[in-house]
Amino acid sequence: MTGAASQYFPEGSGTPAAASGRHGSDSDLRALFGESLAVFASLAGPAHMLEAANAAFFEAIGGLGRTRTGVPLGQLMPELVGQGFIALLDRVYRTGQAHTGRDARVMLGEGVEAREAFFDFTYEPRLDPGGNTMGVRIIGVEITQVKQAQRLTAEHRVLLEQIARQAPLPDVLEGMAGAIEELTPEEVLVSVLLADADGRHLRHGAAPSLPDFYNRAIDGIATGEGVGSCGTAAHRRQSVIVSDIATDPFWDDFRALAEKAGVAACWSTPILARDGSLLGTFAMYHREPRAPQEADLALARVFADTAALAIERHHAERARRAAEAREKAARDDLAFLLRASNVLTTDLDAVQTLQRLADSCAPQLAPLCAVDVVEGGRVRRLACAAPTRRQQELLSAFVPARRAVDDVVARVLASGTSEVVRRPPAGPGPWRELGVTGYLCVPLMDRGAAFGAVTLLSSGDQAFHGHTVALAEELARRAALAARNARDYTHRVTLARDLQAGLLLPDVPAVPGADVATYYHPAGEGLDIGGDFYDVFPLDDGRWAFMLGDVCGRGATAATTTALVRHTARAVAPLLPGPGAVVHAINRALVKRPDSHGTGFVTLVYGQLTPTGEGLDIELVRAGHTHPIHLDTDRAAHTVEAPGSLLGISADPEVTAHRLRLLPRESLLLYTDGITEARNGAGELFGDDRLAGALGDMRSDPTAQHTIETVIGALRAFTGGQEIDDDQAVLVLTAT
Repeated sequence: MTGAASQYFPEGSGTPAAASGRHGSDSDLRALFGESLAVFASLAGPAHMLEAANAAFFEAIGGLGRTRTGVPLGQLMPELVGQGFIALLDRVYRTGQAHTGRDARVMLGEGVEAREAFFDFTYEPRLDPGGNTMGVRIIGVEITQVKQAQRLTAEHRVLLEQIARQAPLPDVLEGMAGAIEELTPEEVLVSVLLADADGRHLRHGAAPSLPDFYNRAIDGIATGEGVGSCGTAAHRRQSVIVSDIATDPFWDDFRALAEKAGVAACWSTPILARDGSLLGTFAMYHREPRAPQEADLALARVFADTAALAIERHHAERARRAAEAREKAARDDLAFLLRASNVLTTDLDAVQTLQRLADSCAPQLAPLCAVDVVEGGRVRRLACAAPTRRQQELLSAFVPARRAVDDVVARVLASGTSEVVRRPPAGPGPWRELGVTGYLCVPLMDRGAAFGAVTLLSSGDQAFHGHTVALAEELARRAALAARNARDYTHRVTLARDLQAGLLLPDVPAVPGADVATYYHPAGEGLDIGGDFYDVFPLDDGRWAFMLGDVCGRGATAATTTALVRHTARAVAPLLPGPGAVVHAINRALVKRPDSHGTGFVTLVYGQLTPTGEGLDIELVRAGHTHPIHLDTDRAAHTVEAPGSLLGISADPEVTAHRLRLLPRESLLLYTDGITEARNGAGELFGDDRLAGALGDMRSDPTAQHTIETVIGALRAFTGGQEIDDDQAVLVLTAT
């Protein structure tokens, strides 16, 4: 082994390199993981002597200070003892059974140097040629950054909810700054400055960790070239990165102040409104000189946009309050607007949203209201409201022409601007029968284009005043946004459902000699493609193939990987001798896929069955997946032991074929970890024992479907029907 990895695998007697001559598989793994981002270590004996590890392992546990081999892992990392990881190693060494951990929290180091980290890992026994355990092999991936990103995402969601609830701007900005400072791995001090109405000065908004004297000193600074990071960023309307305050000319007038405050770097991002006007600046300070990474810049952009949303909401609310102070009637109008807005967002149905818009407008703003939208190049009247059924029928029956110059709806759709007139519309329509004396037509806008119009019709002496026009335009804006959200939601749900249906069996095939049943339940609202999948398809000579697996991740990338696995299996299975060869072909396809198609790993159980006069002969391979369960004729559950590693990580995964025979009324149960890792309200896992207990209570009707219903019934009773956070899939094969 050469290069950077060689320092961790020195040659010589008793070293890991020398040991590799005795055990070729360890040498292959060292070559594979030597410079990889995956964590790898090879331990020997009951003391778990560290024989070999890759650079990523030493980097994860503490860098050069712990770059040693030839010592027990518990001595090198004493903090692992109290956290139970050494005990897990003891169990794997003693039992010879692998252990897999997901989202495992580990405190690395001790004292002030300790850091929190998260890993997905596997402890695998190392066997000598006689099958005896001689040590343990550690393979894992650090997911700390992923967890941090998840935390930031959760905090960001809370901020958006606060903004949606119109929480006070200082509370939102303070919460945003505190969340970033708490969750960012490196120490960072966040500051938000707010622009004056003229955009020429910046005022203190939030800076929970900067000294008070510093905040007072920069409160009211001018925007301009060379006025620190924030003043310059506000002037330029673009980010300004100062990696070293001590040498940057932008900080000539503030260098002493920054030194007193103990800050050495400042990255400032302007906060801009949707129209490009200045709202303020978002700054990240550091104690040491430091240049940003792309992730830092992305974080700044995201939270600058979030601050913009909060500030714009704040400005809108302030304007509303000013209007209320000027005119008492406006308070009633705005109250109406809020009530109508709540009604508009009751559900995510676009047609119902527009009908609620019509109902909200009539009779509060006008006695008659109609809502028209453009569909397929033609105008379609989707909703209307009127005092009587006869008036509503007249209003519903009339549909404006798409391009008629004398039609108000056509003009508003073309111009995207409101039109208000104190007389009936000039074009054709039932205006005389309805007693119309004036109209107000407001466009429904989406991304700068009108997709519909709201027409209010007055009667008698009623006239549309300025505040009525403003209310109608604001209500139309909110309705347009609600309708757009509803359409987008429906589109996403439909797309996700269609894609997911394409990745699963449309119908369970009829397998001779076997009763087959499946179950799939996605996590969340079904807006993303799930990572769980299954398949059953025929092979030559009366054989059938089956599989069940789990792709790392969700969404389009997971769909791509799922399709790759299923189609590869269907393509190569008729051409290869058995499950082991098929799984290796799938792994090759995963390893060679483009990065744009995903890089996550896959767990899988793939097998082939042959119907016989005595039942079903099955040969299967388990690749890092949950263990299959064999249910005998007494419905006793037996774990099917078939060692195998994850797919999509190494070029040559270790998998072992396992054979068994299902006698009539016996079943093979395959499931994803969304079943056993489901939690109840107390945070307890459903677990393998509860799964086995549920199966053991099933003494009659051993059909595949009944088996699934038993498992899912027990699971729902355990979780109390609460929302699941991971996809769930089950495949049951029962010999008939």
